[in-house]
Amino acid sequence: MEIYTIGGYNEVGKNMTIVDLGEDAVIFDAGLFLPPIVELEENQNKKYSEKILRNVGAIPEDLILERKGIREKVRAILVGHAHLDHLGALPYIANRYKADIVGTPFTVEVLKTLLSEEQESFRNQIVAIQPNSSYIIKGKRKQYQVDFINITHSTIQTSLIALHTPEGVVLYANDFKLDNSPILGKKPNYEMIQAIAKEGVKALIVDSLYAGEEAKTPSEKIARCLLEDVMLTTENKNSGIIITTFSSHIARLKSIVDFGKQLNRKIVFLGRSLNKYVSAAERVKMCPFYKDITLASYKNQVMSSLKKIERSKKDYLLVCTGHQGEPGSMLDRISTEMLPLKINHNDHVIFSSKVIPTPINLANREKLEKRIKKRGARIFTSAHVSGHAAREDLRDFIGMVQPQHLIPAHGDLQKLSAMTELATELGYKYGRTVHLMQNLQSVKI
Repeated sequence: MEIYTIGGYNEVGKNMTIVDLGEDAVIFDAGLFLPPIVELEENQNKKYSEKILRNVGAIPEDLILERKGIREKVRAILVGHAHLDHLGALPYIANRYKADIVGTPFTVEVLKTLLSEEQESFRNQIVAIQPNSSYIIKGKRKQYQVDFINITHSTIQTSLIALHTPEGVVLYANDFKLDNSPILGKKPNYEMIQAIAKEGVKALIVDSLYAGEEAKTPSEKIARCLLEDVMLTTENKNSGIIITTFSSHIARLKSIVDFGKQLNRKIVFLGRSLNKYVSAAERVKMCPFYKDITLASYKNQVMSSLKKIERSKKDYLLVCTGHQGEPGSMLDRISTEMLPLKINHNDHVIFSSKVIPTPINLANREKLEKRIKKRGARIFTSAHVSGHAAREDLRDFIGMVQPQHLIPAHGDLQKLSAMTELATELGYKYGRTVHLMQNLQSVKI
């Protein structure tokens, strides 16, 4: 087999990998690189085309597959989870392939929402597969079983994807953590992981984002405790409370709602992104708090909700977009007084997130915090734990899987190098069984 590393091997995002099996090929993920899109939005360019996104480097450079004669061999596009850096490019490039798109029900619902938002014509069939289930890819002369193995991450129904080939299993593990106490959804399916390890994993393509952090990533239950501490043990009886987090983090949103109810506050979710992910979770019956919240995404709903909150802040908990300081997000517009809600002295602004460390995000977040502090609000940061495995989780995972070959993924050269170093510690040989790859490269195994 030959594995092509198309995107996500020079940067955090734009993930796309292809496995060429001779007569057939399979794509894993097709994601966006978000920093250029933030810049487009700052320039008030809200409508994107494939051409614009290619020009700014926001989608994978998959045109190489045409030159290599691989495009016509693609039989399926397999998507690991619902984050934009893994599926956000599909509305722009998927119709270049005569291939079904396969993912878990939540992932599929988010993709369908993206397609309706972009109003893109789409010829691909979209197939929903339950976690811990299998799908059969029909090749030219062979069939290939694909397992969607439940794993934990910072969004629900995330999967490890195991592609069974005559040469052994290709395991795509991009992104994940090992959380045995998830707040929502099932814990990792260690039995299925052990079963494919026994069958024989030919190649492991693995999340390297925190391979350099010598730690174990804490469980989501730790983030829940951090939120509980901030929300329930600080003096906020007469203060406004605004919380911002990742819209796709349904388990985190559940914790926020649980504690908001304990505070006896009416809970309002503000913003199109929150509406998109929460509504998708409700459609797959994985949003237990749906009836406990008010969702406001259209302009009239937003304005009406904020006017009510402004009149009686102590009675409301506001959850909104903007944790990265994105221009045009709800928190950004509130902080610049573009909306009818003022941040006042002693109001609480809670960031249940970590800044994605790109220069544009860091600069935007710094500006946002300065504006909030200027208004005398109390800021609480880092009520958060990561959704990515750190070095010691990765050590355990590789030991569990025992792959013949290992390909570090999801990061720049520094992050991929950290994973390569870990692999060499575990006995893999650089250039022979651990392959440090960049975008638009390939390795024959």
